Amino acid sequence: MSDTSGTNTAPSAARPEKPVQPRPDTALAGRTDKPLTVVIGADTFSPNVNGSARFSQRLASGLAARGHDVHVVAPAASRKHGTWVEEYDGQDITVHRLRSYRWYPHDWLRWSEPWFINKNSDRILAEVDPDVVHFQSHIIVGRGLSIAARKRGGVRIIGTNHFMPENLLEFTLLPKSWQERAVGMAWRAAKRTFGRADVVTTPTQSAADFLEKYTGLDGVLAISCGIDAENYTPDFTPRAENRILFVGRVTGEKQIDVLIKAMTLLPADLDVKLDIVGGGDLLKHLENLAKQLGVADRVNFTGYVTEDELRAAYTNATVFAMPSIAELQSIATMEAMASGLPVVAANAMALPHLVKDDQNGFLFQPGDAQELADKLELLLRLPQEQLDTFKRASLRFIQAHDLQRTIMTFEQLYRGASEIDVPALEAELAAATAAAAVAPDAASADARQNAAADSTDAAH
Repeated sequence: MSDTSGTNTAPSAARPEKPVQPRPDTALAGRTDKPLTVVIGADTFSPNVNGSARFSQRLASGLAARGHDVHVVAPAASRKHGTWVEEYDGQDITVHRLRSYRWYPHDWLRWSEPWFINKNSDRILAEVDPDVVHFQSHIIVGRGLSIAARKRGGVRIIGTNHFMPENLLEFTLLPKSWQERAVGMAWRAAKRTFGRADVVTTPTQSAADFLEKYTGLDGVLAISCGIDAENYTPDFTPRAENRILFVGRVTGEKQIDVLIKAMTLLPADLDVKLDIVGGGDLLKHLENLAKQLGVADRVNFTGYVTEDELRAAYTNATVFAMPSIAELQSIATMEAMASGLPVVAANAMALPHLVKDDQNGFLFQPGDAQELADKLELLLRLPQEQLDTFKRASLRFIQAHDLQRTIMTFEQLYRGASEIDVPALEAELAAATAAAAVAPDAASADARQNAAADSTDAAH
């Protein structure tokens, strides 16, 4: 998985505090011309490598590219903490890095000081005076910002859930007998924090249903994390080898062991190679498992990679495999689809929203290595022309997850909408597409005019 970090520059000066005038929830409704000041709260952010961190980064840079003043509140990535500017996707983002500590049962997780989060949130919102607070989880940063924003008044609050308590259980060191109680406590905490939001969202409908079931909230909206498909390069040249790709954190809920076991069940004549891209606490364990099963020579653990290396891995793969049972959307699967890859995925959580059986790939029963191997073999034995049909289906399906659509949808919510205005969204997207199509023609005309002028000047 990618290992991109921001570029730190000198800390930006805080804006002077202004008198706070209460704003009704609808004050921004219908205003599409006014740039907004948006605070994004995240318990995990770049350089962390996971779906929530990647979404928060893309949301921040996408909003900044559309003219908004974007601030991110997140744990410091090291002992250095404070406020400074970091660059993401060519955009300068003001990031408020809170003092943090390593959670040593986890290989990279850092957590902000919960006992200071309310004080820090009050201070940051007083400095920034935002129109909107958009938090990405309820754990620490989201809790503090939601309390501060509600107390402050006149701030639109949006909450997005990327979290499943079960994903962190293995890092809590709690005895098994206590874990069920801990999950219940986590969901009750989620209900309190998301209950402060004006609108709550999750990446998929199944994730929305899941959140409503375990918190008792209702009206949760499903909004895709989105992806900029133009950043990825499909390859339709006839394949020279069979390469399976997995991208993600190397942790228990991803069930990578099932994928490695499936490698032992694939026929030798296919000569399949498996690339596992990403780091995590189970890396050494899975490397040993590959050795024990006799497939170490065909399984490549890359660890963390750069963005360019990640995109090349997608382009060079034949099939993408996602055996995880805890995906609220799976950005890695969307990146694979944008790269034109057929996908074999576990029939669990949100993955069936992306993978349509016998269209752009296949679903298999979670944990069933034999069925996973069978579905992989089915794709790998297809003639190139039939495989290309699956590849084109992935490219077609991913269009519904366009990043600009996601950003424009959140802008609607920021400006006071409580539901998604699809006709208005489609009209704005169409206008943006038309403008993008006109821009190259205008640039070309200007270039021709300049060339003609240069030619005339040269003649004189």
